[in-house]
Amino acid sequence: MTDATSFLLERLHAADLTDVVAVEPATGGLAATAGLARRGDGTSVFVKAFGEPPSDDAFAAEAEGLTVLREAGGVATPEIILADRDLLVLSVLQPRPGTEAFWEQLAHALAHLHTTTRYPRFGWHRDNWLGRRRQVNTWNDDGFEFFAQHRLLRWLGERRVQEALDAADRAALERLCDRLPELLPVRPACLTHGDLWALNVMATPDGRPALIDPAVSYTWAEVDLAHLWTTALPPEAHVFFELYAELTGLDRDWRERMPILQLRQHLAVIAQFDPDWGATDLVRATLAPFRQRP
Repeated sequence: MTDATSFLLERLHAADLTDVVAVEPATGGLAATAGLARRGDGTSVFVKAFGEPPSDDAFAAEAEGLTVLREAGGVATPEIILADRDLLVLSVLQPRPGTEAFWEQLAHALAHLHTTTRYPRFGWHRDNWLGRRRQVNTWNDDGFEFFAQHRLLRWLGERRVQEALDAADRAALERLCDRLPELLPVRPACLTHGDLWALNVMATPDGRPALIDPAVSYTWAEVDLAHLWTTALPPEAHVFFELYAELTGLDRDWRERMPILQLRQHLAVIAQFDPDWGATDLVRATLAPFRQRP
């Protein structure tokens, strides 16, 4: 038994799920230890746990996000079996199929989420978590100010970001934030997944798109789009973006906005991971036009 499986088995038994007889470690997650737990009756559940939880409510916030995506946004998410300080137990999803039809279904699901959940303010009623870092969701009526303060500048206080970006980089980010109303169109807030990279897209047992690991808030829909856009997607996913743009009425310039919106996830990666998979270089490339020339 590996350290990961014994750790998860111990947490499951401590939560009175004593009928779990075996745990198989899962790959892909970066913030928590995860696995597939087999119960005595032959059924399985998905489980994840923190060695040291970033807060007492991290899993409660995640469970809330899964519920609201399903109930308010009509998106398939796993069933929540248990969510407490140390443990999150969910129903089992399937790997996504490698078909264009699946990505077409995802385009319809995400377009429905974004167009039916518009909201007059930006934020959420509580902070939640992006990986192991707090996502600040303080309400704001101004989307540009919300994105600048809580999705970009918020990362400048993180130690790894301070080490990766110099004073000129930070000043350039501040200048970009000041100019956001010139660089991005006015868009309404809507319910967003908030951490929509490709590994958080899975499938229900009957093959429909399903989402996991949310960091929900009401913000611009293109924040979700940008997160998927920056992921190395399989060839069959090419149909997703054009169909999503058609369904939501995106203008032709949406691709040009992606690097600015992607700054948020690049900064989050720099803050939490070493190596950062090239995130620092991508941030600097986006900030280059905003540096002051000597």
